[in-house]
Amino acid sequence: MLIAITGTPGTGKTSLARILEKKGFRIIDLKNFATDKDCIISKDKKRDSLIIDVDKLDGYIKELETGDLIFIDGHLSHLFSNVDKVILLRCSPNKLKRNLKKKNWKKEKINENLEAEILDIILSESLEFHKEKDIFEIDTTDKTIDDVGFEVLDIIKNDFKNIKKYKIGKIDWSEEILNKFRI
Repeated sequence: MLIAITGTPGTGKTSLARILEKKGFRIIDLKNFATDKDCIISKDKKRDSLIIDVDKLDGYIKELETGDLIFIDGHLSHLFSNVDKVILLRCSPNKLKRNLKKKNWKKEKINENLEAEILDIILSESLEFHKEKDIFEIDTTDKTIDDVGFEVLDIIKNDFKNIKKYKIGKIDWSEEILNKFRI
């Protein structure tokens, strides 16, 4: 089974992937996987990010062995047609802003990601590719990464049943759009 770990940059995806890897799960780092499979089209210098050929990479994702749970770590992982479940990490814009500043990102890139989080962009994209019952939303704002790891283990333990506590749509930052999250 392929499980996407997705969310706006800075929500804790890679830290969660490390926790799950320590627990013995197989993790695919999407950026490294895309590089290994020659799926990098170019680099967006303005945003300081890689442009990935998602369709080409989707073909390689389909070839992954799926006997065990495999987690795909990356903010594009929800875009793949062969992904069975989606773990969507969310974070309040205030904390997300602090997290992205720690990464020394440019003001424009931070603001773009804050807007994406506020407007539920990744959730909306996830719903284009996956059924609501296959998407699990976790608010990482006031949790340690170990807490988030335990929540994911809880989802696994419950056989990915759509547990009410992780049901999509409960996290809403839309009123934050009224605030000025400018650096």
